[in-house]
Amino acid sequence: MKIAVYPGSFDPITNGHLDIVYRCLDIFDIIYIAIAVNSSKKTLFTLEERKELIEKVINTKAELKKKVKVVVFTNLLVNFAKEVNAKTIIRGIRAVTDFEYEYAIYQVNRELAPEIDTFFLMASREYSFISSSIIKEVARYGKILENYAPQEVNQALLKKFGYIK
Repeated sequence: MKIAVYPGSFDPITNGHLDIVYRCLDIFDIIYIAIAVNSSKKTLFTLEERKELIEKVINTKAELKKKVKVVVFTNLLVNFAKEVNAKTIIRGIRAVTDFEYEYAIYQVNRELAPEIDTFFLMASREYSFISSSIIKEVARYGKILENYAPQEVNQALLKKFGYIK
């Protein structure tokens, strides 16, 4: 069984993130969307809110529901991957600057766990400029970008910023 881990802060999950997951469905039997605790990032949603939101999105899509599991992890990524018997880490790349950062992490992960490899996937053109930061900033002013995030995420953002109850 081919198991992969797709880690990130997912604050919140975007259509770009989901595009990466969809494109990996035929490659992996199980994909763990692994929500990371990143001490260097200030998040809008709590870990629990992010997990709940991603699960809500996943559960509305039958093809994802069968193969995707949503988890929170608090240890090293490679240790988590070993816990779930994953041999692959999935990383999406939007731009050259992403690659430089991701490549450095890849090198460290290979040093820590040479049996676990990283699968780099370039963002689809229509999602190459989408980031959680951008959709949060737009939502802060009461607007949503419907094609950037799932409806559940857009509603949660507007609710978080007090535009809807």
